[in-house]
Amino acid sequence: MQVLVLNSGSSSIKFQLFAMPEETILCSGLIERIGLDEGKFTFKTDKDKIEILTPIANHKTGLELLAKQLLDKNTGIISSANDIDIVGHRVVQGGSRFKNTTEVTPSAKDNIKDLFSLAPLHNPANLEGIEVAETVFPKAKQAVVFDTAFHQTIPEHAYKYAIPNELLTDHKIRLYGFHGTSHKYVSEQAIAYLNKKESKIISIHLGNGCSITAIKDGKSIDHSMGLTPLDGLIMGTRSGDIDPSVIFHLASKLNYNLDDINTLLLKKSGMLGLTGFSDLRDIQTEAEKGNKSCQLALQMNAYRIKKYIGSYAAILNGLDAIIFTAGIGENSSLVRQLVCEDLDYLGIELDTEENKVRKDDLHEINSKNSKVKVLVIPTNEELEIAKQSVDLFKN
Repeated sequence: MQVLVLNSGSSSIKFQLFAMPEETILCSGLIERIGLDEGKFTFKTDKDKIEILTPIANHKTGLELLAKQLLDKNTGIISSANDIDIVGHRVVQGGSRFKNTTEVTPSAKDNIKDLFSLAPLHNPANLEGIEVAETVFPKAKQAVVFDTAFHQTIPEHAYKYAIPNELLTDHKIRLYGFHGTSHKYVSEQAIAYLNKKESKIISIHLGNGCSITAIKDGKSIDHSMGLTPLDGLIMGTRSGDIDPSVIFHLASKLNYNLDDINTLLLKKSGMLGLTGFSDLRDIQTEAEKGNKSCQLALQMNAYRIKKYIGSYAAILNGLDAIIFTAGIGENSSLVRQLVCEDLDYLGIELDTEENKVRKDDLHEINSKNSKVKVLVIPTNEELEIAKQSVDLFKN
């Protein structure tokens, strides 16, 4: 059985084609810097690695590039679109409607569309991926795995906002949580590594979108993102936590309309607003050159993460491990160092030399004296999506 997994982020699409249930990767790759002047398409098999630098205007253009490459006569991996048995899709916001992996139906697509306002950078791209895949792979079964599903275990006292009750009961306004597929995958890896049934873990997913989750005994109990993926940590283009009064000030004093404010906080803030760059690689390069704005932005980014680590250690009443994962978490030794500095009170001590070593699997970067494990765990949302998609159609 061949399962193609599409993982659409706000500015990228990761993909993998698996032979299941063997979990063999037939090809993988990344479509990145979507919407920027210099897009990049990477396609890997055990024989070839293809890189194409080209403007990628939107997610549809990126998926069309992927489909063309999969079917390429010389370097492609399939001879016909009918070779794909299942396409598994990541969808960010499932609200309270979707608690489990779901087959794509007209009704499911309508419900995903209804949730656009709760994940405006993601759900439209996710739905576009589904619709393109239905066209390119018409005989494949289509499955959806929701980022919000893992966070359904967050208790009411943590997901409920201190606003009138009817806004929750009648309009479902609450914390939902995101990046759940990633947090689920890496926390399960950590629990197996720690060999502890009862565990207290903080999972830190750092990419263009960033989030942090408190996980007790394998279950999410709190999370930094809220109603939408705008809340929490500082991100590539998203502000993260902000005083709600800023919105009223922008509207009443600076004459911003609601669309302007939405665009400002979602697409023009975060690291982009602070530095002029949304890609952390560019920011680190500029910081090394002495760019003060980039240096401050890196400090602010780490400071925000530290605040969440402290608060989550409190609600967990202890800590066994923290996890760094996703593109920045796995690859930026600088960000990991900035985050872990001066956390010895919590029992977190970094091995600075080990932190600089690049590895492709789970590894410790804490010192021998650290009471808390500091783990770098490559996320594999795609494998998790593939497994859940296969399980869906077994039943």
